[in-house]
Order: sequence, then structure tokens, then C-alpha cells
Amino acid sequence: MARSIPADRFAAVVAAAARVFITHGYQRTQLQDVADALGLAKGTLYGYAQNKAALFAAAVRYADGHQPVPVPAELPVPAPTDGEIAALVAGRLGAELAELHLVRALTDPAGAEPTDPDAELAGIVTDLYRRLARHRVAIKLVDRCAPELPDLALVWFGTGRRAQIDALTQYLIRRQDTGALALPGPAPLVARTIVELAALWAVHCHFDPAPPTLGRSDVDQVDDTVVALMLAELFVRATTPHHRST
Repeated sequence: MARSIPADRFAAVVAAAARVFITHGYQRTQLQDVADALGLAKGTLYGYAQNKAALFAAAVRYADGHQPVPVPAELPVPAPTDGEIAALVAGRLGAELAELHLVRALTDPAGAEPTDPDAELAGIVTDLYRRLARHRVAIKLVDRCAPELPDLALVWFGTGRRAQIDALTQYLIRRQDTGALALPGPAPLVARTIVELAALWAVHCHFDPAPPTLGRSDVDQVDDTVVALMLAELFVRATTPHHRST
């Protein structure tokens, strides 16, 4: 198939598709919307992706830059098979969850006291933040579109967010039972607050549609390391006994 734009523009097509899917959701997005965002004819997109589902799968797979984009001979990318996008997301989630500092902390024997509770909690929070930030485009895409795609919703809202909150709840209860932490509220609420605040700063703030004139801070200029450390300090101060008693 002849292409009117260079094949190395595939990365730009993926980035534009991600923005459009995030803005409109899966069902409302049309290929014409992506073409308009790029200033291209709709037919040109078929040189890069077979259909809308193929474009969405490509955005989830490539937009964060963890995999090299296809070479020209591999274009257009084919439509995903049934369950392929959900399997991709499940695999990525599984790989990240297995390496979380939180999971390592939970492998300690029940009742074991950490050498430095503050450092342990800070490490868990910063690690969670950095992993969310590494996948921020895919996370926003899936979070926005999963309610419209049942197999993806099952993975995202079950294995994804719920699993993180449940694991963090288990950790908080364990550390509270040993006296290492003094929680400011019920463990499930504290756990969800940690996850949601990390996701807010690592992911969602970067897609805030409010223009600067309405007070939106330029989050693209915010250093992820600074934000991660700020959140870690916030939760250390809120949950460790020596801070709670002062």
C-alpha cells in the first residue's frame, strides 16, 4: 500500500491516537478524529493501522516507548485478536506487580519488624509512583477506555487497581499490628489514598484538559522525582508513630 507520509511517522500517529482516545473514549473515537489531529487524510492512516482497534492496541503498546515501533515492512499493524489487548495489559501489570517494593515487603515473615519503617514506606510509595509514571499514557488510555471494553475492564479494575489497593492494605495492616505504623484511618482508605494520589500526580495531572488560564499548573515541568519524594514524605509523616505523636 502506498503511503503519503513516511513510515517513520508511525510514532506520531500513535501519539495522536493516544490523545484522541483519551479525550473521547473508545466508542466515540473515529479514525477521522485521529486523521484530523495529524492534519492527514483518513485513508493515510490505513497505511499504519488496519482499523480503529489496531490503532488503539498500538497506542497501548507503543505510546510509552517501552517497545520499539514496527519497521515499515511490518505496517500496517493488524487488528488485535479477541482478548489480545486485555492480555497485553495483564502481562504488563503482572510484570510490574511482581517487582513492586510492596510485594517484596509482603514476602517478609508475618510480624517481622522492618529495620527502618520510614525508609520502607517511602521506598514503597516512590517505587509505586515511578512505575505508574513509566506507563502513564497506557494507564490513562486503559483507565479511560476500559469501561467500554468488557474484557479490558475485567483486567484493569480487577487485577490492576484492586490488586494494588488490596496488597497495600495488607501491608499497612501488618505494619500497624507490629507498631511500625500508626494509620490515620482505616487501612483500606489509607491504601486507596496512597494509590490514588500517586496515580493523580504520575498519570492523570498530565492529561488535565483545563487550560493555564483556569489555573492548571504546567505539570509537564514537574520533576517526577520531586513529586515521588514529596508523596513519600507526606505518607511517612502521616503514618509513622513518631510523626503521629508530635
